[in-house]
Amino acid sequence: MSQPWAASAPQPLTSPVPPGPLPRLRDPMWQRGHTLLLVLMFITAAIGVVGVGFFAITSGDAAGSGLSLLYALLPLPALLGCFFWLDRYEPEPWHYKLAAVVWGGVVSVALALVAQIFIAETFDLSDKVLATFIAPVTEEPAKCLFLVLTFLRMRRVIDGVIDGLVFAGLVGLGFAFVENVGYYAGAYLGIDETGIDGAGATTVTFVLRGIMSPFAHPMFTAAFGIAVGLSVRQRSTGVKALLWVGGLLGSMLLHGIWNGGVSYLGGTGFLLAYGFTGLLLAGTVVLAAIARRNQGRYLARALTDIARRGWLVADEIPFIASLSYRRKAVKHARAHGGDISAKATRRYQRDAITMAFLYAGVIDRLAKPKAAERVDGFLAEMRLLRPYVVLPPPLRFAYAPPRPPYGQAPYAPAPYGRAPYAPPGQGVPQYGMNTPYAPRPPYVPPVPQGPPPPAPSTRPPDVPPHGPRPDGSSAHRPG
Repeated sequence: MSQPWAASAPQPLTSPVPPGPLPRLRDPMWQRGHTLLLVLMFITAAIGVVGVGFFAITSGDAAGSGLSLLYALLPLPALLGCFFWLDRYEPEPWHYKLAAVVWGGVVSVALALVAQIFIAETFDLSDKVLATFIAPVTEEPAKCLFLVLTFLRMRRVIDGVIDGLVFAGLVGLGFAFVENVGYYAGAYLGIDETGIDGAGATTVTFVLRGIMSPFAHPMFTAAFGIAVGLSVRQRSTGVKALLWVGGLLGSMLLHGIWNGGVSYLGGTGFLLAYGFTGLLLAGTVVLAAIARRNQGRYLARALTDIARRGWLVADEIPFIASLSYRRKAVKHARAHGGDISAKATRRYQRDAITMAFLYAGVIDRLAKPKAAERVDGFLAEMRLLRPYVVLPPPLRFAYAPPRPPYGQAPYAPAPYGRAPYAPPGQGVPQYGMNTPYAPRPPYVPPVPQGPPPPAPSTRPPDVPPHGPRPDGSSAHRPG
């Protein structure tokens, strides 16, 4: 995202941080039943730890178990970092992202394993058929079910393609982690296709799965995540359903191509499938980068319109919309107001970001449930946090802002004098101006450099051909 702000001259702070701790605030994102879901998530995670240990000990000895766990854990921090980086403009709460990993590693593995065992015992199918056709049909719906439940209950979390990619990728990472532990343990025992056993076989399997194809499962599920993200912007239920069905079919098809290439064509099939999925992964990365950039611009536009309505001070926009200025603001707050101010600044930024996306959804006529009440809730919390927030000196725009439409002055109320979500005739809510600084001297524009502007012309204005001239004589058209 380009940054159209340039720093102005430093100005001293005049409003100290109030003494005492931050006030106790209720998170506007909190939903009924949220505590129960958190408890269930941690219980499920504990069950998952036990399951991972069981898969690891199937290698037969302590060395094999430790190597299997080590190889499964090695790429995990870097892979998680990729999705956390992607989620930086509008970071989702940590417990939602942890729930995605737990679902992928525990619930989806359990659902897929039960379905595969049932099908294998009911029908006489070869391993190739099970891997190529049954595994995609059982594993992908089990992973995608998390996004379905998240969309239905927590629609406030999924705002677009970026959120769909992040949650789908985290579910896929959790599934791949548990599956890799089982594969590494099996390779240690020599029950895979390499023909060798021990640490050498486990290392070969790690190179194939942990280094050459770590994004396989996240990419399969990403097809459905993109479809869910696109459906957020659709008003038609039929279009949403078509997107979801197409995304699920795409996830199963990608998974089947990957498994089928290895099962039926061996090494050649692996190379072909690897090249095909590699191209798709590159396209997904490009799509994610474009969507991330657009998300930043979308946030800046929403905050600018919010400032026009007087709900936010324009000087604060760079410290909310720009990733680099967010970090500088938190660092500045810690240096001048301590840890309490830094914590308040981070939460103030998070509240403003979430409020801006809720507001933008209302403007686009794609409002989430109770969007107006939640916007008011975030604004009320921001007013309580604002005295503890210490921002750096304000920035100024490096270019002249565009002329406001409808002849409005900057930061004037919206057209027709009402908020976008208010009933007809209701005025814009009058929120207090939470100005970040005390009164300060007005900004003095710099002296322009270069040659002086030309002097104004003294030539008399033009007159009609037959009108009087300035000296009183008549003007005649040439004959």
